[in-house]
Amino acid sequence: MDGKDCGSGFNWAFGDRTFDGSRLFGAMFGGPGRGRSRGGPFGGGSRVFDQGDLKYVILRLLDEKPRHGYDIIKEIEERFGGMYSPSPGTVYPTLTMLEDLGYARAKPEESGKKIYEITDEGRAYLAENQPLIDDIFSRIAEFAQSIFGEPMMEVHRGMKDLGRAIYASQSKPRSAEQIKKIKEILDRAANEVEAV
Repeated sequence: MDGKDCGSGFNWAFGDRTFDGSRLFGAMFGGPGRGRSRGGPFGGGSRVFDQGDLKYVILRLLDEKPRHGYDIIKEIEERFGGMYSPSPGTVYPTLTMLEDLGYARAKPEESGKKIYEITDEGRAYLAENQPLIDDIFSRIAEFAQSIFGEPMMEVHRGMKDLGRAIYASQSKPRSAEQIKKIKEILDRAANEVEAV
């Protein structure tokens, strides 16, 4: 099977299967994944958002328009270029807290789902914390640019070529010795990249 670029930046196709490159990258190389990020834009720990940051992000999104909880999760994921998605276990409790504080309210729909909207108190709270919120969204944008800006796109293309070289050659199975050598090459490359 031949690997090919699917045209969406960081997706790979092998035969009739398509892989989301950003998620594959996270799964294979320990990078950001669903509900977590290692060394993301908000510090070197395992947290993407500092304590309390998520409530500002959600409020800003609700200020743009009313949203379902799922829509909030997908919007945050999109703004991170698919490299991070908050878990429902963090988003929904935060929405409940914002309701308790009077900054947001939930309206039930006929489908039984809740749609959340910001209140006047929530808008006032946003205005009081505008510099902090602008800083949070600036860091989100910088993170997305660092992943999907043109310099990193060259790295992504290199990762795609590496994936093709490792997985796309199915005509002749590799021996245990060849696989061991590939592992040694990858370990060496990882050490060199970390030292850059």
